[in-house]
Amino acid sequence: MSGLRDWWTLDPAAEQESADNPLSPLRPDQRRGTAPMLLLAFGWGFLITGLLIGGGLGAGQPFWPDLVWNAFLGNLVNFAVGALVGYMGWQTACNSALLYRMVYGNAGAWVPVLVLTVLLVFWQGIVVGAFSFAWVQTFDSPWFYVVAVFAGLLYTVTTYFGVKGLEDVALPASLVLTAVLLYAGWYNIDRAGGWDAFLALSAATAAKNPIGDLDAINLVIGSWIVGAVVMPEYTRFAKTAAVAIAIPFIVLIVAQAVLQVVGAMGGVVSGSADFTGYMRTAGPVISWFGLIAMSFALWTTGDANLYLPSIQTASLFRRPKRVMVVVLGLLGTVIGLGIYQRFMDFIGTLANVVPPLIGPVIVDYYLFNRRRFHVELLDRLPGWNPLAVVAFLAGAVASFYPPPWMAAGLWALLASMVVYAVLYGVAGLAGVKIGHAKAEAEAGLR
Repeated sequence: MSGLRDWWTLDPAAEQESADNPLSPLRPDQRRGTAPMLLLAFGWGFLITGLLIGGGLGAGQPFWPDLVWNAFLGNLVNFAVGALVGYMGWQTACNSALLYRMVYGNAGAWVPVLVLTVLLVFWQGIVVGAFSFAWVQTFDSPWFYVVAVFAGLLYTVTTYFGVKGLEDVALPASLVLTAVLLYAGWYNIDRAGGWDAFLALSAATAAKNPIGDLDAINLVIGSWIVGAVVMPEYTRFAKTAAVAIAIPFIVLIVAQAVLQVVGAMGGVVSGSADFTGYMRTAGPVISWFGLIAMSFALWTTGDANLYLPSIQTASLFRRPKRVMVVVLGLLGTVIGLGIYQRFMDFIGTLANVVPPLIGPVIVDYYLFNRRRFHVELLDRLPGWNPLAVVAFLAGAVASFYPPPWMAAGLWALLASMVVYAVLYGVAGLAGVKIGHAKAEAEAGLR
């Protein structure tokens, strides 16, 4: 029992010395090398969502130039958000939970962290189910549950070793994924009869059920804006600002563009955005290669996704990261037995609720603190910043009433930013200091 008690109990000094250090800003020697972090970014960005979005766009837009251009614009919006949030993580060396404390307060940070944790654990369940479905191809077989449990335990075990474990998986995964994606693109172009024939087939397919440009852009934004919001978990490890910006660029521009293009090609030519489906008809060797590639992709994504709430909850709940990895990994495994069937519905909820959480943080950091948080004041922050909570709730409500020309998640983010800026400005005019500004004033720094 003493061993279990030691495993469960937080040793702050040991946790701060670990490679992941969820409790405080990273020291310079805890930053990671450039190549492993960029490979990890590519693996994280490779999720079946990109393929499905590409397939959906291909069903209603000509591939060139409409689909390519609109996908790029949607990805560019997500990258802009990811770069803003990722830069904060790099400059402060803080994970998301610590950044939320800087703005929401030491007690108020429970609101965004708990909301994120619940949603990300369900998201982890989707990745568990996706791994199993790639192999079993049906929800009716008992093997779906067996493989899902295996996937959940696999993600949990490798994430248990922290960012180092994620980096170890990223290199082989990236090599296999690149090879398979190149093959999948060539396969569909060849099957269509060449590039010109593919473009003609794409135009004919899109004409049947056309999708407007704004709808296409919003679909892309909604698919990954959540990933942009949680970028500090990885950019805090970057040694330079350039690498910190390169991480969201690879995740949200490079990886998504490749996936969306391959998904569109597969949907138009082979009738499926998921390459594991049509590569099964290309012979046993290609079929196995495709399955292994998808498995690697989901493995890296599952590890990266599980890492996100584990770090945040370890920081806020004051538990060892290893404990939160196991607890959340097992929860995600159980949820994965049934949620993948509701994949697209859950993506919509995730894309609407999460973005307004970060809105007050962006405004506080860039507008009112001029890109500088005094992280040494973390333990001296007020308990609550009610303005941040009100701004988040306003953004969450706004997500249900987006204008027709903007994605709901982006609208919710902008709404939370505007509401927080107005409330903070009014409080300032009234001489009331809140959150980080109050801690600065009490410390004689403002």
